[in-house]
Amino acid sequence: MRATAQHPFDLSFAVADNSLLVGGVPLARLAERAGQTPFYAYDRALLDARAAQLRAALPADIHLHYAVKANPMPALVQHMVGLVDGFDVASAGELKTVLDTTMPAEKISFAGPGKTAKELRQAAAAGIVVNLESAREMEALAKIGAELGLVPKVAVRVNPDFELKSSGMKMGGGPKQFGVDAEQVPHLLARMKALNLAFYGFHIFSGSQNLRAEAIMEAQEKTFELARRLALHAPGPVRLLNLGGGFGIPYFPGEQPLDLARVGEHLAGLMPAARSDFPDAEFVIELGRYFVGEAGIYVARVIERKISRGQVFLVVDGGLHHHLSASGNFGQVIRKNYPALVGNRVVAEIGGTASVVGPLCTPLDILADKMELAHAQEGDLIVVLQSGAYGLTASPTAFLGHPGAVEILV
Repeated sequence: MRATAQHPFDLSFAVADNSLLVGGVPLARLAERAGQTPFYAYDRALLDARAAQLRAALPADIHLHYAVKANPMPALVQHMVGLVDGFDVASAGELKTVLDTTMPAEKISFAGPGKTAKELRQAAAAGIVVNLESAREMEALAKIGAELGLVPKVAVRVNPDFELKSSGMKMGGGPKQFGVDAEQVPHLLARMKALNLAFYGFHIFSGSQNLRAEAIMEAQEKTFELARRLALHAPGPVRLLNLGGGFGIPYFPGEQPLDLARVGEHLAGLMPAARSDFPDAEFVIELGRYFVGEAGIYVARVIERKISRGQVFLVVDGGLHHHLSASGNFGQVIRKNYPALVGNRVVAEIGGTASVVGPLCTPLDILADKMELAHAQEGDLIVVLQSGAYGLTASPTAFLGHPGAVEILV
């Protein structure tokens, strides 16, 4: 469904009989299947379509990895095994989830600052690639390998000397807790030569949630340039070059989708030289939000329609404790509304301006602030779109002791 006067945003989900369909199932029926509201629902067909879109746009020898932190729901992660070439995890908990799938261990990498000795031990024993974020991690992993009688697989996560311009969240450039500063990497690699570690390559991630093709293209050029400089100091050939990702999705009015075709065409132009310079390497694009963000919705039921001094409040049974991102409290400087609608009145005329609020005793518990919505009453279902990434697991679910949300894959 394309943008209309009622809904000034593109709707990836189908609509029938005034109801949103998720995986072909009408929303009210899906709520019965979930057994409760609130709930998250993720559409397999949309996940499949996004993977196909990426495969068509990017060079054939680019390997796609899924960043599990975006959505670690086990059933969704298992579904992604058939769509991607590898996983990236950021904790031992996520590592357990992916090791329960059929993804080969050597296609799994572990990034994140402050890995504990226990996590490093688990990673080494599992045979995955550890993205080293410090000299401490390197020395600890070498010692663990000796104790376990194996050679840990490692790559160096690099804090680059450039940023991904216009990114929603800058992960590189300047002082950062992530990775090893680019200028310190040669010293780290010199020390690595004396250790019993299997060097795989580099993980160079400069930012996320970017909608500007030009910025991503520039960052990819600089990533290859940096990798070439660092490879001169490496203890062996580069077998893995993770170019990061940074692909964003539109959340707010006026935002346009990323021009993926332009990014793919530009990357294709960079690949011949990259293949020549790194003949043994797998080239990886690692994506989280871009894979799953638009494939998910959050659904809450209206408990009460309340009017306070002329303003309509739709009080629902969900809120920021399930969906911190939609409340604006997960990084927004100026709060903006995620796209939202009344899921069982999708094609109804706009009933006016209303604010969707949760049951928590804080004025921050807002899912939609003074938004044009269909006229909703008690029992109607409010849908927050673009909710497939950084939803439930990125939220303070224990706050005020309200019931949790469930997740379903359709």
